[in-house]
Amino acid sequence: MAADDLKQFIIINLDKDPYGVEIKYIESIIVMQSITRIPKAQSYFKGVINLRGDVVPVMSLRKRIGLDEVEDTPTSRIIILKPDNQGAPVGIIVDEVREVISLENSQIEKIVYDEKADKANYCNGIGKYENELISILNIPSIIGQEK
Repeated sequence: MAADDLKQFIIINLDKDPYGVEIKYIESIIVMQSITRIPKAQSYFKGVINLRGDVVPVMSLRKRIGLDEVEDTPTSRIIILKPDNQGAPVGIIVDEVREVISLENSQIEKIVYDEKADKANYCNGIGKYENELISILNIPSIIGQEK
């Protein structure tokens, strides 16, 4: 098996449903902290945090992909994502970070969507891991870096 065939994902939970975030997009995972709100921002945009001296925008992944907002819990985390094109980091709030897994390309079913469906491109495919199906998130689309 070639190394290209194997990808690593961090498994997160939203509403007890598993989602996969490819590790190449993750800069760090931090505990919830105080978020400074920004007036007149999009509804999914929670505000900004101070991360080691840098101002990082933070969004609710739940709201971004169309789920209902819930209160943060002790397991809530902010995942700091780094876009492909050397853009500024962006934080996403998730309910829980579970584990790191490796999937072969053969374990990921690509999803084909109607091009006009706006939220459809937030998911790249479905990963099959043990007895679980995991929605693989399209990070560039979610954070607005899609070309």
